[in-house]
Amino acid sequence: MAQYVKKDDDLDEEAEYSPFSGIDKGAVLQEARCFNDAQIDSRRCSQVITKLLYLLNQGETFTKTEATEVFFSVTKLFQAKDTGLRRMTYLIIKELSPSSDEVIIVTSSLMKDMNSKTDVYRANAIRVLCRITDGTLLTQIERYLKQAIVDKNPVVASAALVSGIHLLQTNPEIVKRWSNEVQEAVQSRAALVQFHALALLQQIRQNDRLAVSKLVTSLTKGTVRSPLAQCLLIRYTSQVIRESSMNGQNGDRPFYDYLEGCLRHKSEMVIFEAARAITELSGVTSRELTPAITVLQLFLSSSKPVLRFAAVRTLNKVAMTHPMAVTTCNIDMESLISDQNRSIATLAITTLLKTGNESGVDRLMKQITSFMSDIADEFKIVVVDAIRSLCLKFPLKFRTLMNFLSNILREEGGFEYKKAIVDSIVTIISDIPDAKETGLLHLCEFIEDCEFTYLSTQILHFLGIEGPKTSDPSKYIRYIYNRVILENATVRASAVSTLAKFGAMVDSLKPRIFVLLRRCLYDNDDEVRDRATLYLNTIGGDGSVVETDKDVKGFLFGRLDLPLANLEASLKNYEPSEEPFDINSVPKETKAQPFAEKKSAAKKPTGLGAPPVAPTSTADSYEKLLLSIPEFSSFGKLFKSSAPVELTESETEYEVNVVKHIFDQHVVFQYNCTNTIPEQLLEDVTIVVDASEAEEFEEVATKPLKSLPYGTPGQTFVAFEKPEGVPAVGKFSNVLRFIVKEVDPSTGEAEDGVEDEYQLEEFEVVAADYMLKVGVSNFRNAWESLGPDFERVDEYGLGPRESLKEAVSAVINLLGMQPCEGTEVVAANSRSHTCLLSGVYIGNVKVAVRLSFGVDSAKEVAMKLAVRSEDATVSDAIHELVAN
Repeated sequence: MAQYVKKDDDLDEEAEYSPFSGIDKGAVLQEARCFNDAQIDSRRCSQVITKLLYLLNQGETFTKTEATEVFFSVTKLFQAKDTGLRRMTYLIIKELSPSSDEVIIVTSSLMKDMNSKTDVYRANAIRVLCRITDGTLLTQIERYLKQAIVDKNPVVASAALVSGIHLLQTNPEIVKRWSNEVQEAVQSRAALVQFHALALLQQIRQNDRLAVSKLVTSLTKGTVRSPLAQCLLIRYTSQVIRESSMNGQNGDRPFYDYLEGCLRHKSEMVIFEAARAITELSGVTSRELTPAITVLQLFLSSSKPVLRFAAVRTLNKVAMTHPMAVTTCNIDMESLISDQNRSIATLAITTLLKTGNESGVDRLMKQITSFMSDIADEFKIVVVDAIRSLCLKFPLKFRTLMNFLSNILREEGGFEYKKAIVDSIVTIISDIPDAKETGLLHLCEFIEDCEFTYLSTQILHFLGIEGPKTSDPSKYIRYIYNRVILENATVRASAVSTLAKFGAMVDSLKPRIFVLLRRCLYDNDDEVRDRATLYLNTIGGDGSVVETDKDVKGFLFGRLDLPLANLEASLKNYEPSEEPFDINSVPKETKAQPFAEKKSAAKKPTGLGAPPVAPTSTADSYEKLLLSIPEFSSFGKLFKSSAPVELTESETEYEVNVVKHIFDQHVVFQYNCTNTIPEQLLEDVTIVVDASEAEEFEEVATKPLKSLPYGTPGQTFVAFEKPEGVPAVGKFSNVLRFIVKEVDPSTGEAEDGVEDEYQLEEFEVVAADYMLKVGVSNFRNAWESLGPDFERVDEYGLGPRESLKEAVSAVINLLGMQPCEGTEVVAANSRSHTCLLSGVYIGNVKVAVRLSFGVDSAKEVAMKLAVRSEDATVSDAIHELVAN
């Protein structure tokens, strides 16, 4: 680390020196008065402009008066003949961005320069004019700009083309008229002109897919000479290929031959761009990849660091999806581990970890060991993640990889780095049973010197779950009790809980655990003493079993089937009384959905449309509201309420959405209605529901809305009966029927009304409506607590998907369950993924689901679905839902 500190110190010393240090805006503005001198000193004026530009780019703000004074002073510098000063004048005018009335003052000077015989003046004048003028003035100079685009001088032509690219954002109609001139500029022999012309032409045509395709087709025949323009053309070609594949075009991949031909170009940048484009093609095959991999392999041994970095970074991305295609480069990448550029070395290592074979793991680990001490934590985390993946790929090599992780865990490093190592060891222990005892011992040794409280508590928690299941649990007790003696209060409390879990799970350790827990009763921290007291009473600290063995394990290891936010809200709203707090009253829905109201309502909602005052939760509010309606009071306990489903477009005459309330034997549709027409009053508002496509539902009750004045949300209800406990599904058509009365704006009185109706959108009751999203803090515990008795496992083909992320989201939405432990997030370019879900099915049946996804080169997605629940019919029902 010393060499890095010295290096940083040198950099700091260099950074301290600046020719602009200590300059003051007021002093510079005083100096700017030199612009008004009769005899202009070009050198001094250039220095003052440089200081002004420095202040502007450092974020210094000029007042309107200051900016105007500087601008008017600068305009006088057009009298000077010095070329350098003139270029500085152009820069300061662009940065000052004068207002429209000020622009007029410099317009004539700039237009004069635009037609000057000095090419440098012409190019810069074009840039400045296009930056500061508006559309009105632009039409006056359009003729000059068109001429400049085809000018023989490449500096002038490029200036006009770049200005066109900027103007396309503000004045597209004007720039689109330049297509013929831009098309001509594309044929220019000047490299930059051709590059800028192609960029502008593509932007002009970007909204016309066919025009872009024709442009690419014509240019890929060999008319582009500029390497820069060639790189741009390769990108546009890749875009056309992607769009054609999205449109389902079959047959040979269009333009692939052009991309492959670019691999033989004499320019390195073109070769790399083509290789990168081929590797990023959707559904690219091994045959198509081979020529691109070959040129990237040559770049790995280049003397230029930028080429080595570009090649290894691209190969690193390819290794995520086609690891076998990259294995031919492994020998070249091994030589990069000792590269002076640490970024190149890190990418080489992580690529090798993705593509290496089992026999080369030991040799690779020896090379990495010496490398780890030379890189920053952010690079180390990347390596650690790659090692974890390698261990899961080659489970027989867990000892080598686990020892490596253990060694670097004891070295210096920041929190995120240490957390990444701990997470990797935990993952390996969870997925490779043989690694459990070795990994747990490594974690125990780490917490002896761990300086991070969070990591210590997480390790102790994990140790309490896995430690009692090992062949010799007693060897971990010393490490755990040392935390009770030597650590801070937070870690001590966590250690007490871990000891209790060992005592509950391992009978032979109970006497020893009792002694240790009794010692904790004398701790100086309340939390530690309270936990020790609780656990001694729970597991029978006085020799008597206070609870049954099942109750003890359920208390220590059981999952809390309640969102903590809901539990906290219910406890805050609990008023002490003779009735104890009932945990069953806590809503189980993870996300409460608010009452749907008109977003821009001018009046505060009143009556039935208003939310209850200070509700304990939205679920409680819904239930209280439904129980207050006599027609629905006998339906029993509300199981779930859905999010509002919009049945109208926004800002229509009437806005309506529906909330689906699920009971065991009934479904109630709550229609939230808003009248957005000030001159109308609606009365006798009802919803006529057509359930012809929902055969298992029978309408049993309705609750009309008597009056719906402007701006005040109201609710009408329709109830259906369904088979008890059955997740019936179906589609419902809806018509809003009412009596509309015109309201006199002056008196507010309503006239006689007429019957009218308004067609609403359809909606569906789906299987996910019968599943509550209930998260769990520890999925592994929840999975094991359900047991294998009612486990059902099967595999399904999901067909072609745009991405693995899209497939995962689709299945989560289909099942309506809560993702656990962040597994709903799919890594970019991932070829496989595991997602964990939990929930409660209608009838209060707990359900846990493991989803394992995989995608092949043709984007065909396969899925393995494992379901555990408390009822075999529920497990079967979830499989049937996916199968259908």
